[in-house]
Amino acid sequence: MTIHFGTDGWRAVISDTFTFSNLRLLTQAIADAVASEAWMNGASNGLSPDLKTMVVGFDTRFLSDRYAVDVARVLAGNGFKVYLAQADAPTPVISYAVKKFNAIAGIMITASHNAPRYNGIKLKAAFAGSALPEQCKKVEVYLYDNEAQARGPNLMDYNQAREQKLIQKFNPIPDYHEHIRKLIDFDKISEYPQRVVVDSMYGSGRGVIRSLLQGCGCEITEIRGEMNPGFGGVHPEPIAKYLGALAGAIGTGMGSVGLATDGDADRIGAMDERGNFVDPHKIMALSLKYLVEQRKMTGSVVRTVSTTRMIDRLANRYGLKVYETPVGFNHIADYMMKEDILIGGEESGGISFKGHIPEGDGIIMGLLLLEIIADSGKTLFELVEDLLHDVGPADYERRDLRLKLPVSKERMVEKLVKQAPDKIGGQKIIDISTLDGIKYLFDDDSWLLIRPSGTEPVLRVYAEGQSKSMVKDMLAFGESVADSVR
Repeated sequence: MTIHFGTDGWRAVISDTFTFSNLRLLTQAIADAVASEAWMNGASNGLSPDLKTMVVGFDTRFLSDRYAVDVARVLAGNGFKVYLAQADAPTPVISYAVKKFNAIAGIMITASHNAPRYNGIKLKAAFAGSALPEQCKKVEVYLYDNEAQARGPNLMDYNQAREQKLIQKFNPIPDYHEHIRKLIDFDKISEYPQRVVVDSMYGSGRGVIRSLLQGCGCEITEIRGEMNPGFGGVHPEPIAKYLGALAGAIGTGMGSVGLATDGDADRIGAMDERGNFVDPHKIMALSLKYLVEQRKMTGSVVRTVSTTRMIDRLANRYGLKVYETPVGFNHIADYMMKEDILIGGEESGGISFKGHIPEGDGIIMGLLLLEIIADSGKTLFELVEDLLHDVGPADYERRDLRLKLPVSKERMVEKLVKQAPDKIGGQKIIDISTLDGIKYLFDDDSWLLIRPSGTEPVLRVYAEGQSKSMVKDMLAFGESVADSVR
């Protein structure tokens, strides 16, 4: 069996490994795991969910709606009452529905930001965030056990399940809207109306930000908001190299600020009025600064190992504790459930803050960014310049270096610890972290992270430095590491 849960669920190539047959087998294993007595161990968070209720959603990818129906049929065949989204919806919207319905779990059909040829499953726990690693491991155990016993999935006829009300269609958007309106100050946005270009990248976030901003006086233009399962041939990931359409829209005067969400809208990217990409590092730092200084909110901060140290500098100023986690929002969610967390996020654009669900959400963070701009009376370009002058400089770059075969993270870490250089780019290495991959920290607060991907044969190299030349030197070192294992 080639199904394994990675950093956030299972993803595979459509019609290769991601097939209806495999999806049904996996859903049966999920049904078995969720029905087990051990499912809620360590994941209750004080909740008492309905043990026989589940939520299913899907994105805009090829066949996602059909896959979701089959998932619902298997769950109904195992006696679950299933709330099935009536149309494509963002992952955070489905996650919030899990909480709203007090469901035991949720399943989202999506491959998130991955290439169009992929699809996948994200498994959500009762607390409205990604299932814990131990819960995913239970699913894999049942999957392999079912295979060993040649046990196929329980599959109920769709019409029969509908007649028995085991599958109920629903619209998850209204409840999500009501929740978001408690967390974002739309009156403040209305006081400083902006011309906004929303780039949904053909993903399931389409129309959501625009609908939430209705009545705020903002001029909203949405691009790439129509249904296109091939995502126009690009990865639906809100990073600079895939946002040419957004840059073009701003360049032609369609708006003064751009917001971009990924394939399932749990990630955010932005663009200022000059067409400069504003990455999640800066969005999270601006958000932390605003939540503390303007909203007067408190709490600890949690970020992944690949996220900017501007967060640390700000938190140190405010006297806030910072937690560093491995890559993956599920690790951030752990802290959000256990402690008083003000904001948590990762470099890929998954960010959430106090009062919201423990789930990355590109929609709410895009709206918060508009609130920040409105409150300041400045442009996004000016806000970023002020931020970098205050807690920068922070030049950042990430490269994904494709390998012929996956590499062992443990062996690579061991090798890079033993063979760590004294200096890179003239800066001395003062500490080495092995929390997730290998991270070199330098005496000028620069850092280099090298980690193999958990889902594909790729070596990810992340670098943040005080200068572009330092970033270039760190990336060159990362390239040499990739060359040594190719």
